[in-house]
Amino acid sequence: MSSRAPHSLDRRSFLQHGAALAALPWLGRAARAGARPRFADDPFALGVASGDPAADGFVLWTRLAPRPLEPGGGLGREVIEVGYEIAEDEGWKKVVRKGRAFATPQLGHSVHVELAGLEPDRWYWYRFRAGDAESAIGRARTFPAREVLPARLRFAVTSCQNYEQGLFTAYEQMLADDPDLVFHLGDYIYEYAAGKNGKVRTHLGGEIATLDDYRARHAQYRSDPLLQRMHASCPWLVTWDDHEVDNNYADRVSEEKGISPETLLARRANAYQAYYEMMPLRARSLPRGPHLRLHRSSSFGRLAELLVLDTRQYRSDQPNGDGKKPLNDAALAASNTLLGAEQRDWLQSELLASPAVWNVLAQQVMMALVGLPKDGGEPLYSMDQWPGYAAERASLLRFLHERRIPNPVVLTGDIHSAWANELRIDDRDPSSPRVATEFVATSLSSGGNGTAKPKYLEELYARHPGVKHHDQERGYLRCTLTPQRFATDFMVIDEVEKPGGKTAVRASFAVEAGTAELRRV
Repeated sequence: MSSRAPHSLDRRSFLQHGAALAALPWLGRAARAGARPRFADDPFALGVASGDPAADGFVLWTRLAPRPLEPGGGLGREVIEVGYEIAEDEGWKKVVRKGRAFATPQLGHSVHVELAGLEPDRWYWYRFRAGDAESAIGRARTFPAREVLPARLRFAVTSCQNYEQGLFTAYEQMLADDPDLVFHLGDYIYEYAAGKNGKVRTHLGGEIATLDDYRARHAQYRSDPLLQRMHASCPWLVTWDDHEVDNNYADRVSEEKGISPETLLARRANAYQAYYEMMPLRARSLPRGPHLRLHRSSSFGRLAELLVLDTRQYRSDQPNGDGKKPLNDAALAASNTLLGAEQRDWLQSELLASPAVWNVLAQQVMMALVGLPKDGGEPLYSMDQWPGYAAERASLLRFLHERRIPNPVVLTGDIHSAWANELRIDDRDPSSPRVATEFVATSLSSGGNGTAKPKYLEELYARHPGVKHHDQERGYLRCTLTPQRFATDFMVIDEVEKPGGKTAVRASFAVEAGTAELRRV
């Protein structure tokens, strides 16, 4: 695999690339089914998945790849017919939908089936067939109708699953939890060259840059049997962070010096296409060159409005050269943005229209203003997180407060540590209004085995009373929503660097509807 980014693409190339991708959903309709193919190896080696659930349907996904780590997945340029069927019961006594889709080479022989017209608030089972091969069986669910107030929603939140640094053992307990939904908040893959982060397993090839590189890296991750089983068990709502493209990139700006915006955008186009090919996303997210709309919403009846954000694609460059820096004029500049104007306007419109009890913002980087001094100096804050975009952060929290948005809760990933935070318009000012709560999921495997009590923990709690919990273990969040409260268990695993790790509850917190105050339960 290549260790360098591809040559730059000009604007015309990007437009032509985007137009070609936009036409792909129509190719299958015009295709003529040929002879029934026979596969020497299992074409469903990457499993099945569902995502983006609605009250009347969801997306079903698979990708045909009998040799998934090879260019093209072991397939040629043929268009392959793929059948699917959906049943109301695990025994397949009542099949409610059958159909066919077409796996095209232009999209890596991936299949995205968007279903509508199903019954709300119920589980379904699904499977695919191609030629003489049949996929594993997956399970998906529809959400309750918009006007219904459900009694409960259970979901898991995870992020940061570095293949080299740890096993995905925590998915065993997540599977046993039997959630309605999984949020994955980014760093689904890591772009690094083989061995850079190695502790347990090894990436294939050099740092990824081409479309074949990104496809193979996704395939290597998706080959993990625990990840496959979790995808098959319930629908996922996914978003990306930086490592799906390149560490700490910001829109068209690379972290690495000497990389032109055109070169990064060409690499981003490859990464975004591979991401779409490997995720259960709707056609509205079909990439157009280096652009892919990922921010979207889903309603779990009137209990929860689930708003998925993208804080990477539209952001301005990190102030102060990135890293940990003081909250100076550069960090406080009004021009700094994580969301971009269009996404910010969309988010505010969605929040104003939401009838939900809970308004959940699923996003990537920590929103709490948390800084600790170094060598006795002034506190330092992460410029890659919301502190580097402090004016936009304050504006968003002020909007939540002044427009009286009911019960906003922020879900976060990215930083390989767990946090429970109360959010104020200015977290440094105790008199500033408490507006929202934030639950930060630690990494599933990134960083290897962690620690429950960092050395700075007492100083952290003393300086930041809004921080109610912090640890640096591996794990995920297990959340339960009712009309009365939002409860979160911080699930931790004691061992990710070798098999046999055990997952347990490290701490539990809840916020009652109508407040933004966290309490330990």
